[in-house]
Amino acid sequence: MLFPNQQKILEQLGEDLKLARLRRRLSTEQVAERAGISRSTLWQIEKGIPSVSMGAYLQVLFVLGFDKNLLQLANDDVLGRKLQDAEILTKKRAPKKPSHERT
Repeated sequence: MLFPNQQKILEQLGEDLKLARLRRRLSTEQVAERAGISRSTLWQIEKGIPSVSMGAYLQVLFVLGFDKNLLQLANDDVLGRKLQDAEILTKKRAPKKPSHERT
């Protein structure tokens, strides 16, 4: 189950994929066949149905020429880099000495 704002994002993705298909003058049958999915699965993707596998979405992205765009999603992870830098700056305790070295 998705939160409403996540569902809207998925619906927008579906609509964008449909518009991209129409701009390329490709029928649902052509895209479905090239993607190796059924027309009903393509219809679900274009409606933003969340139960469709990510692999099916990726196949449609590939057919429409957008598959490489997926690699850009987390490419510039500003928050992740800040968290990583904060961890690097955090002082850590020295490791404990083995028991045979303690006096």
